[in-house]
Amino acid sequence: MAFVAVAAWADYVNGTYYPQQNYTPPADSTTTTSTGSTDLYSGAPQTKRFGAGLILGEPVGATVKYWLNNTMAVDGAAGFSSHSHSSLYFNADVLWHKFDLFDISPAPGKMPLYFGVGGLLRFRNHGEDDVLGVRVPVGVDYIFDNLPIDVFAEVGPAVDVHPSFRGEITGGIGARFWF
Repeated sequence: MAFVAVAAWADYVNGTYYPQQNYTPPADSTTTTSTGSTDLYSGAPQTKRFGAGLILGEPVGATVKYWLNNTMAVDGAAGFSSHSHSSLYFNADVLWHKFDLFDISPAPGKMPLYFGVGGLLRFRNHGEDDVLGVRVPVGVDYIFDNLPIDVFAEVGPAVDVHPSFRGEITGGIGARFWF
């Protein structure tokens, strides 16, 4: 987590921001920074690559996302599981985004489809074995052009590989604030 925070800070200083890189804001609602980039987030350089927020579903808890470039990101969630005899749930994924599938104009934002692969870990109680699995999330993400917020919905089919081999569905809806 410390690496992600350091990388996000370095990108903030360098003035790069991937999810909205080709956005041209309306002339009357922008400010120009000393780096020459425009931003709708109170004049700061477009650097918001790290987001944190809440997810409701499987799990219910916190979610984070970090953009590696303009189409690829890593995300994760930690929270409480709804499965019986389960307490804590963690997942981490590598995601690829397809920005040109949905034309949502004139809405002020973008809505990429994303898909990826990752892992999940569910800690269980009452003498039950912990669960380790692989998940393949697919979702949509609405990224606002004029707010440092995104909202998303995803479904993550998963295969538990330990202690037994079985399928399940994870996912949920959520929102993140971008720093």
